[in-house]
Amino acid sequence: MKDIHEVLRRKQAKYAQLGKQIEMLQQAADKLREVAPLLTENDDDDAAILLDDEPTPSSSRAAAASGSQSKPMTRPIPPRWP
Repeated sequence: MKDIHEVLRRKQAKYAQLGKQIEMLQQAADKLREVAPLLTENDDDDAAILLDDEPTPSSSRAAAASGSQSKPMTRPIPPRWP
């Protein structure tokens, strides 16, 4: 049979460790709550900038799809030497 005091000590140590982890997670959540409004305000501006700089994904996919349908994908065959 296990010593009841040893089991109790281990449980209390684990409880204290979990308490510290919960406190750290709460602090991280508080910091994220402070930053979240800043991120949502800039999302619209960032999306507009990205759309101006990059080609649209649908047009590049359509071009790739039409190109792959017209030519079958073949591997180059090296020449055989006699």
